[in-house]
Amino acid sequence: MELEMAAEDLKSVLNRLRRAQGQLSGIIRMLEDGRDCEDVITQLSAVSKALDRAGFAIIATGLQSCMADGDVDAADRDAMKLRLEKLFLSLA
Repeated sequence: MELEMAAEDLKSVLNRLRRAQGQLSGIIRMLEDGRDCEDVITQLSAVSKALDRAGFAIIATGLQSCMADGDVDAADRDAMKLRLEKLFLSLA
């Protein structure tokens, strides 16, 4: 299954991932500088949420694409649905 995203959706997901990447770099610096544990955990939580949101957006797009594809037979659609469900649950 190939992921096809609208340009606006792709831009949003990429922005979230880049933001998370920056936050993660900041956390590494915080640890190297011996920053307060509470500050580090707060930033870890923010990175985790950003990654979860990006993952959910990708899965939602995949699910929408799979369900809209009229050329796929019922068995293939069910298999795709199960794979996407498994991916979704891995983020939960």
